[in-house]
Amino acid sequence: MFVKSIFLLTIFLFIGNPTDDKNVYHKEFYETGLTKAEGWLYNGKKSGYWRFYHANGKLAEKGKYRNGLRVKYWYFYDKQGKKTSEGHFENDNRANWWLFYDKNGKINHKCQLRNGIKNGYCLRYNNTKLTSAEKYKNGKKIKEWFSFSSFRRENKLSDLK
Repeated sequence: MFVKSIFLLTIFLFIGNPTDDKNVYHKEFYETGLTKAEGWLYNGKKSGYWRFYHANGKLAEKGKYRNGLRVKYWYFYDKQGKKTSEGHFENDNRANWWLFYDKNGKINHKCQLRNGIKNGYCLRYNNTKLTSAEKYKNGKKIKEWFSFSSFRRENKLSDLK
């Protein structure tokens, strides 16, 4: 029995726990005891669904990780819990369409992003009414329209997909 116990202990020390798949639920806390962040770690890297919180306990952001990088769709909130933005991540960079909200929770503008910068169209709103469209290339504004008819003359609506 003693030899068997030593053998098993040696296996656990050198090989590790055979039931441990290196997938661990992780939580971080503020000094106040409130949760700062929570989510899954796989082999020590953020993986799967994560939530981050402001110091007051309100949700700050939520979304998915893969191999320690933000991916898929994320949501961001201010300290009062109101949504400020949402959109896609590709390899930890903002990509595709992003929605940005005003202090009343209404869409202020939506923009196409690539590698975290404006690259494509931005649509501006005032109280949910479309007021203008802008076109960006590598973060620089190259054109702006204030009427739908002038926008349609120069662009294809399929570009807004």
